[in-house]
Amino acid sequence: MSRQAEMAVAAYEALSEKKGEDIKIIEISEISIMADYFVISNGTNLPQVQAMVENVQEKMRKAGFEVKRVEGNRSSSWVLLDYGDVVIHIFDKEDRLFYDLERIWSDGKTVTPEQLVTIHG
Repeated sequence: MSRQAEMAVAAYEALSEKKGEDIKIIEISEISIMADYFVISNGTNLPQVQAMVENVQEKMRKAGFEVKRVEGNRSSSWVLLDYGDVVIHIFDKEDRLFYDLERIWSDGKTVTPEQLVTIHG
């Protein structure tokens, strides 16, 4: 599996462990030089959003992936974790609906972790 696919799957699993809602992996490598994948999820409240952020950072660090930049803080309703080839967006429910990244990046291809393992395995 490619390093980028590994990062996306690791982020997906870390979000899932903290009950992230509607986790999406969007492959944007064909339409943007910004990253290869966006991983998007939301929590139901700020403490859950923070727990998701902390779990992603811990799991990614343990897997050997280093965060390049973090936008947002403990009281933010949208936290962006930039791992270079993979950018993770963690929202509260309201902000996710408001910003609607899935619509903005609808030219990208939504993939499942299983597809990434199969395609890049």
